[in-house]
Amino acid sequence: MSYLTRTATGSASTDLGLGFGVPGYAHPLVAPLEWDELTRPGTPLHWVVLNVDNGPGERPDPRCLEATGRLRNAGVRVLGLLDAAHGVRPFGETSADARRHLDWYKADGFLLDRCPTERAALPDVRRTAGALRALRDGAHIVFGHGTHPHPGYAESADQLVTFSGPWSEYRWSQVAEWTADYPPGRFCHFVHGVPRGHLDEALRIARWQGASTIYFTDRTDRTDRTDRTDRTDRTDRTDHGGTADPWETMPGYWDEIVSRIGTGVSE
Repeated sequence: MSYLTRTATGSASTDLGLGFGVPGYAHPLVAPLEWDELTRPGTPLHWVVLNVDNGPGERPDPRCLEATGRLRNAGVRVLGLLDAAHGVRPFGETSADARRHLDWYKADGFLLDRCPTERAALPDVRRTAGALRALRDGAHIVFGHGTHPHPGYAESADQLVTFSGPWSEYRWSQVAEWTADYPPGRFCHFVHGVPRGHLDEALRIARWQGASTIYFTDRTDRTDRTDRTDRTDRTDRTDHGGTADPWETMPGYWDEIVSRIGTGVSE
């Protein structure tokens, strides 16, 4: 394996307190079982992303309001998805979507999806993060880069998504050396196409690379369906024919991975 193993300054890389960050299931009407499972006692959830329509949608959705209300009552943090469009989206549009997430769904924070990675975009992203924190006291901010960004981004977010993509890339991935200056709680990994037989290996990689928030699934970003509706691309895939959103449905081995990193969960 070519992934690097290292211990962050002042912390042990093998004791991370792993938990799930759910990138965003399909609408509760389409995926009711997935949303119900998130309130099961003992599920180690760090947060769940609400993505109505690449953001909060155009109007309040009663089913989404019900689903997020159940999560909040269960003590689960809900993050509203905001599309940064790799830095080209106007600040006003992002701010308006954030206000809708707060007003309609009482979001606890935000995932800034398709967040830029380069140094030149840092000032704009810092401005956005500052504005989001001003909208809600204690907002939890996650930058959805999908890869290792310039290290300056770590100063403006609570967490960074430093990997989002397929298992075929993750198993050979390397961690940026600068991440050793931060505790594991600062980093998130989203990996699709992980075979059941490789779950232990995937968990080892997350621990060794210093990511304590994870989401692994056996779902893939490929589909043979011809009647699908295309959606805006996420951090880990391009917008072309034959793609699907691997995060919309629950992994086939959900109970197994929950039992491995959670407490008191059984089949």
